[in-house]
Amino acid sequence: MSQWIYIALFIIVGMIIPVGAIGTAWILGPKKPNPIKQATYECGLETVGDSWVQFKAQYYIFALVFLIFDVETVFLFPWAVKLGSLGMFAVLEGIVFIMILIVGLVYTWRKGMLEWV
Repeated sequence: MSQWIYIALFIIVGMIIPVGAIGTAWILGPKKPNPIKQATYECGLETVGDSWVQFKAQYYIFALVFLIFDVETVFLFPWAVKLGSLGMFAVLEGIVFIMILIVGLVYTWRKGMLEWV
């Protein structure tokens, strides 16, 4: 039963911190908005022209592909460390996982998503 106390305490603290932060911002935040407080602030400079600029989505996709293959190493490292003591089923699962990743890499390569232009 004492283990559940830690979980309940964790949940309570997890609720108190965000609610407390929002409440503090609401109490201590600005009460009277004015044009200076509502202005867009970016590095101390006023925006010139239209603030809606086109963003090349390929950079975003490149970052996502990098993140996927970076997280993949987190899953493969423990598997590779214990490879000698794993059974045949675990080895085959690892090979299937690597094959799925290779198919994803070939797909992104063929679509030209790995070109940094």
